[in-house]
Amino acid sequence: MKTQTDTPDTKEEILSTAQSIMSSKGFSAVGLNEILSSVGVPKGSFYHYFNSKEAFGEALLERYFENYLASMDDMLSQKGRSAGERLSLYWQHWLDTQTTVDPQSKCLVVKLAAEVADLSEGMRGVMLQGTTQIVARIAEIIEEGIVDGSVNVSKPANHLAETLYQTWLGASLLAKISKDDVPLQSAMRTTENLLNFST
Repeated sequence: MKTQTDTPDTKEEILSTAQSIMSSKGFSAVGLNEILSSVGVPKGSFYHYFNSKEAFGEALLERYFENYLASMDDMLSQKGRSAGERLSLYWQHWLDTQTTVDPQSKCLVVKLAAEVADLSEGMRGVMLQGTTQIVARIAEIIEEGIVDGSVNVSKPANHLAETLYQTWLGASLLAKISKDDVPLQSAMRTTENLLNFST
């Protein structure tokens, strides 16, 4: 076990390590000792950073969504590409990351949603806020695609964004069950049909 001095980065390291572990095992199945031992932090120091395991869970999800939304913004604001091309890149990135072995790339919503929504109202609230922001960003880019002609749809952008996000969450869950990317490939075809990208 490595030893860790108390630095401003310790909290971040605890959260980063926890994300890797919980992406594989879930929230309830992981004890604090497992996370803290990996970081080299004494168990008593945990409450210096978090008031409770639930507060820790909220911080974990807040960090996840902050990083996810920043990455999403970078991807969807690329210059020199149409909105349709940027959306296509986003969905392809989703497909690629959900079939990798890297736990940091896995969708924490897929892993934890069913478990923590009933376990903690605070964590459910963080998930609701985060997923709402994701859907809003997708809707915004669909609107841009309608304007620039790279997306051809008749349904409202917000409705399509909700439908697509739900489709990809479901496909990611089914991919975990089947241990292949067939559900995600199906989600990609559905996305392409719904958005009718211009080539």
